[in-house]
Amino acid sequence: MQLQTKTRDVAEAEQKLQRLRALLREMEGVVLGYSGGVDSTFLAKVAQEELGSRAIAVVALSESYAEREREDALRFAQENGLSLRLVETAEVSRPEYAANPTNRCYFCKDELFRHLRSVAEGEGISWIAYGAIADDWGDHRPGAVAAEEWNARAPLQEVGLWKTEIRHLSRQMGLPTWDKPSLACLSSRIPYGTPVTPELLRTLDSAEAFLHDLGFRQVRVRHHDTIARIEIEPEEFPRMLQEGVSEKVTAHLRSLGYTYVTLDLAGYRTGSLNAHLSAPWNAHG
Repeated sequence: MQLQTKTRDVAEAEQKLQRLRALLREMEGVVLGYSGGVDSTFLAKVAQEELGSRAIAVVALSESYAEREREDALRFAQENGLSLRLVETAEVSRPEYAANPTNRCYFCKDELFRHLRSVAEGEGISWIAYGAIADDWGDHRPGAVAAEEWNARAPLQEVGLWKTEIRHLSRQMGLPTWDKPSLACLSSRIPYGTPVTPELLRTLDSAEAFLHDLGFRQVRVRHHDTIARIEIEPEEFPRMLQEGVSEKVTAHLRSLGYTYVTLDLAGYRTGSLNAHLSAPWNAHG
């Protein structure tokens, strides 16, 4: 990934980083949701630098969390000495989540924040936090409602940090996640209204892990009943269509139960299953 950042933009990102450090010091302690993605890793590392053991990173163990991502998150935490807690979340067993409504993410974040608050109370820490960023303003983010209800803060968003700035700062700090592909829970591959089940989540995890093992970086396998719709970056189309590769992919996804395997010609884009929604979700509905 190439980051082209103007001098003025670099200076602004550095200023935001200093504001983030000051904000974390003011909080005096924080329990934060940590997935191992670009944003939560950056937040966890900066919080550790400012607060030491009073910054606790919490990994939520769930069927909706890709196994590969969980292993990466735990490895980074161990190698960097993060204060880490593991909690088992059960959002998939909640009927309102499993029904997969358009505000599904609300129930996921509600479950997460409940566990974060429990950890915080046990440690005598006032604040819980998560990795929302400036890019999330105006997007379909039902989890923001749960954050408001649980008084969960979004320090990266509070100081106005954008994804490109976080990647730049992460690179400056030597974080291996600076160019990591965007993450999202496995349930985001399932169209709203289609029930979320542990079996389907395992199928999607296996499908995407297979593509990653073939060397594809940014991957989504969207579930449409008997159809698996693959999203990858357009520049990777030629490799997908090489003789032997498409056959391997098709064979593996058919072994998982799909009848048809398609390549989305629009390529990867975040939140593609939100395209039919009439308006972005916000804290006011």
